[in-house]
Amino acid sequence: MKKIVLSLTAILLASFLFSQEALKSTEEEYYDFLSLQGIVERPTLGYRTLSDSEWKFIEKEADVVDEDGNPLTDEAGNKLTNLVMPDHPWQKNNLGTKRTLWQGKNQGKNCFTRGFDHSLKLKIYGPEWYNSFNTAAPYGQNDGALWQGKGYNSSLTGGARLETYGFEVTLKPQVSFSQNLSFDTLGGVYGNNYGAFFGQPIDLVERYGDKAFWNFDWGDTEIRYSWRTLTFGFGTQSPWLGTSWLNPMLGSNNAATYPKIDAGLRKTKVYLPFCDWYIGDIEGRIWVGRLTNSDYFDASPDYKNRMVTAMSASYSPSFIPGFTFGLNRIFMTKWKAENIKYIARLFTSSRGNATGTGNDEDQKFSIFADWQFPKIGFEVYGEFGRDDFSSNEDTNPFHTAIYTIGAKQVLPIKLTKLFPKWKNAVDLSSEIIFEWNNFEMSQDFQLQWQYLGYYAHGSISQGYTNKGQVLGAGSGAFGNSQFLGWRIYYPKGSTILYFHRFCPNNNSVYSKAVNTSADTPDGPVYSQWYANFETYFVLGFTTNYFISESLNASLGLAYANIKHYHYEKESKKNINITAGLKYNF
Repeated sequence: MKKIVLSLTAILLASFLFSQEALKSTEEEYYDFLSLQGIVERPTLGYRTLSDSEWKFIEKEADVVDEDGNPLTDEAGNKLTNLVMPDHPWQKNNLGTKRTLWQGKNQGKNCFTRGFDHSLKLKIYGPEWYNSFNTAAPYGQNDGALWQGKGYNSSLTGGARLETYGFEVTLKPQVSFSQNLSFDTLGGVYGNNYGAFFGQPIDLVERYGDKAFWNFDWGDTEIRYSWRTLTFGFGTQSPWLGTSWLNPMLGSNNAATYPKIDAGLRKTKVYLPFCDWYIGDIEGRIWVGRLTNSDYFDASPDYKNRMVTAMSASYSPSFIPGFTFGLNRIFMTKWKAENIKYIARLFTSSRGNATGTGNDEDQKFSIFADWQFPKIGFEVYGEFGRDDFSSNEDTNPFHTAIYTIGAKQVLPIKLTKLFPKWKNAVDLSSEIIFEWNNFEMSQDFQLQWQYLGYYAHGSISQGYTNKGQVLGAGSGAFGNSQFLGWRIYYPKGSTILYFHRFCPNNNSVYSKAVNTSADTPDGPVYSQWYANFETYFVLGFTTNYFISESLNASLGLAYANIKHYHYEKESKKNINITAGLKYNF
């Protein structure tokens, strides 16, 4: 009987120790906050999808005490201890549970069968219902296939994940609706008023037609097999690449998902042979995927799809606690079987000239670093990216370069000290989040030719996009972005207050001065473009509240003051209202 009780206890405890969460979900953001304090272990280094995002609580040792709180000892006088779950603000809320439906009696009799869990596990996701309303212009990012245009927008997401004997099957699609009301667009260049207005090749949609529409996306759907940390998968889960919190350079969930095949190593501890010396953690992934045009891009019918071949590699050395660095590399080519060869290349000297053969490529890379200090709840990170390679790198290593810097800091709020008379007050936790992105083109282009930026390319004319949206940074993609937020956690939820300033299209303005003469203040370049950058000044808040243990409601409000020359040098005011419900089983 005792063995049965212990087995059931172990199964139930394991269910609460692990949690797999969708990118940028309320739960994942919370676990990331806990990781700053060393309460949970980060499951990834530089490549993250839902399947890889399995957060684990770090159990701590505690004394065994009697009814009066006195420590118990054994016959030799040593204190008795056991492992317990760490305390955290949301410990009474259901953040989603992976349930063990069946547990095998053993974990395998040989090396191979010990490489996977002999059990049957199930996790249910959602359902989650998200809604937003924009009064004047499109606004929103990192929302998957949902297009948050002017008017009412809504998405419904839900599904389940089944794991057994190394196989993982996840079904988590997204259905969305966009009212897509009319607003003053900046004018397209592909024979319509909906696509990019830059005058250079990129499939970047400003408005998806002139009607309301529904959309279906497979979302975080995937079939995967894993043995120990070696993993192979096919599906549509969007990878989040690097350590950026808001605007990663080469991988986010800002756009619709795309089908891909991947293989690699999940976060893996490495020991030197013979001496058994732990030297750190590594992680690596390669993948091949297919990107698709939107309906508002003028492309050759032979090349409406593109091939993306990519790799991500990260290392966290044991001798520098909390430090991680890595590399992400992307090749984009026409959709041709022979172009799969780029999966084996780290870099190439080809500049991807538009030869029309279908063999042209566009390459991008970024290097990133992250350093966590759990004892003080602090993290600092950065990322540096380059687009293509050319002769300029000898004279100007920052040719086509972009960068990101960011930091997070945990700040406890001692209500018992601030308000001594509040006898029942509960101390709160909070975090400061800061991120600065500079994606503007290097200024040596003023002596060369027009260059839209990191996500655009002459040969691969759709740019680094899928179905009309950038696969990397959702704001400031061709300019810059500054974000500052303060999020407070309390037992029943959280609230974030934030300021966000971003200029999404600075490069389109800079390009107007290329190959032009210096004008007087009354000249056309000056009068039409000087100080006419599109700038968003956003103040907002978002609150999540657990109505019950399993039901979470969210409410947000953001005020955006948008300035652009197209608005007759007057600002456009947009109010963004969001609301959502999510149930965790």
